[in-house]
Parts: sequence; C-alpha cells; structure tokens
Amino acid sequence: MSTRKKDEWLRKHYNDSAERDVRFTTVSDMPIEPLYTPDDTNGFDVEADLGWPGEYPFTRGVHPTMYRGRLWTMRMFSGFGTSEDTNKRYHYLLSQGSTGLSVAFDFPTLYGRDSDDERSRGEVGRCGVAIDTLADMETLFDGIPLDKISTSMTINPPAAVLLAMYIAVAEKQGVPPDKLRGTVQNDMLKEYIAQKTWIFPPQPSLKLVVDIIEHCTRHVPQWNTVSISGYHIREAGSTAVQELAFTLADGLAYVQGGHRPWARRGRVRAPFVVLF
Repeated sequence: MSTRKKDEWLRKHYNDSAERDVRFTTVSDMPIEPLYTPDDTNGFDVEADLGWPGEYPFTRGVHPTMYRGRLWTMRMFSGFGTSEDTNKRYHYLLSQGSTGLSVAFDFPTLYGRDSDDERSRGEVGRCGVAIDTLADMETLFDGIPLDKISTSMTINPPAAVLLAMYIAVAEKQGVPPDKLRGTVQNDMLKEYIAQKTWIFPPQPSLKLVVDIIEHCTRHVPQWNTVSISGYHIREAGSTAVQELAFTLADGLAYVQGGHRPWARRGRVRAPFVVLF
C-alpha cells in the first residue's frame, strides 16, 4: 500500500471526523498515529488481512476514528428496590458522569413473575429493580430522555416484553424506535448452561431470540439485539476454554436460528455484542 493511498483514506474518512482534544500516546509518550499501513509495518498487507477502519469487515473498528473521536459508553450496572428507587439512582449516576444506563432486574422480573406472586417472596427488589407493569417502566426512566441516553438491559426470558415496554416509554416521550440506542441481553442459551433463569424450553426460547433480532433489525436499527454472555458460564464453574467454546457455540446457534423456517421473512441480519 502506498503512502498516497494512506493519505487518501485520511483525507476521505478521517480528517473530516471530530477528534477529541487530547494527545494519543503510548505509555512511553510516543505518539499514536490514526492509521497504520504496510509502510509502517514492513509490508503487512492491510487490505488483504485487515481492511480499513470504519469499513467492512470492521476488524479495525466500526468507525474511522473509534475512541479517538468518542470514548466508549460508561455505564454502571444498577437496579434495586422499586422503580422510584432506581430512577433516583440513575439520575445520580448520570449527574456524576455516566454516559449510559445498565438495568439490573430482580429475579421475579427475570423469571417473568409479578412482585405479588407467592414465588417472588423474599426476592422483590433484592438483586435488581422490580418491574411488573408499563407504569413501572415509565417511572424507571422518568426524566431521562431516551433519545440522548443508551440503555443496556440484562434480561433474557422476558426480553421481548421488557424491550416492548422500553419502546413504549420512548414513544410516550416522543422518541421513535429508530432513534433508540442500547442493548438487550437476549442470550437464552446461556441460561440453561449457567444462570438458570429460563421460562420456556430451548426451541421456543430460541424463536423469541430470533423474533427480537428480526423486529429490531427492521424497526429499531441502532439496537444491539444480543449480548452473548460467556462470563456467566465461567462464573458457573467452567474453564476459560469451555467459556469460549460455549460462547461461540451459542452465537453460532443464534445465527443459524435466523436461517430456520420460523424466521418468518427469510434470513435475518443480526447485530451481536459478544462478551467473553
């Protein structure tokens, strides 16, 4: 690759992008360039082996500038008590510099049970926030503009219901679904392996996973529809190798699920967030 090609890329894709007003250096205070090519790496073929930043296959990042233009979202996994309690916590976190929200739901919510269900006794609001109704979800995000904040929701069996509630809250705020940004975990297969918060058998659960991917691909395009959570498998006792194997296998199963007959309108293009 010639220096001219590198200069063309910088002029076309990088120079017009905003860069944060900081110095980008190594720990030895050596400057880090915005792009490295074979001219910098003794002939390594960037185009054949990696591609370009911000271009398919995105092995060098989904944006030309990546963290040089904007820091990653900083969010704290939080949720407890009632939706009022957690809403106060979210406002505090945002006032202290958080740039996104991450919702922890209590176990009754994870299992799709109401707080007044006898099987919910002793668990309501204990390790996450209790969400029973759309009104609870409205209170949870009261005063928080959902077109300005991205939200991660760690929810699996009832993910379709909680995501629908979130979309409804946004619409009540006047925010259309295509403006929403965030992530829903929606990783049902790891529930059978690790955390055990499952409601339905594997096949209908997998169909729900694909239904969410399909719906969001068409109507909520900025939403990350699966967060494949291998770390739960490690915490449940697997080795590092098993964690990686299960995580990749789960991801492949979701991709294959998008090609099955019950993926109603053909193949589904699925954005994934993979956490090892």
